[in-house]
Amino acid sequence: MKENKDLKEEQEHQDTHEEFKKLVNMTASQLEKWLETDESKHTGQDSGDGEAIGHKSGKYIVDILRKKKADLTADDYHQMHRVISYISRHKAQQPEGDVSETKWNYSLKNWGYDYAKEA
Repeated sequence: MKENKDLKEEQEHQDTHEEFKKLVNMTASQLEKWLETDESKHTGQDSGDGEAIGHKSGKYIVDILRKKKADLTADDYHQMHRVISYISRHKAQQPEGDVSETKWNYSLKNWGYDYAKEA
């Protein structure tokens, strides 16, 4: 029974990793550079300590992107799942017109998704 649970968890991790890699289209260095901008720092809901939730998430995503798959932890997979959910939801709410300089776009970039790469 434990083997089945382990196999199921392994498959879930594989699926999460693949979806994360599909949606997060910025490299660690691109995301890190973006997170240093004023646009990045001033976009999103405050996490309670003055830093936006998405900005914090972006830092975590940089760490995940720099890890080897074998080194990913359960917490990393949990965060990857949060990233997948956020990007999927947020992409569906795309505003009309040019979005290049919108909080919508900036927020997605904080989570590792650069809309301009898809346009």
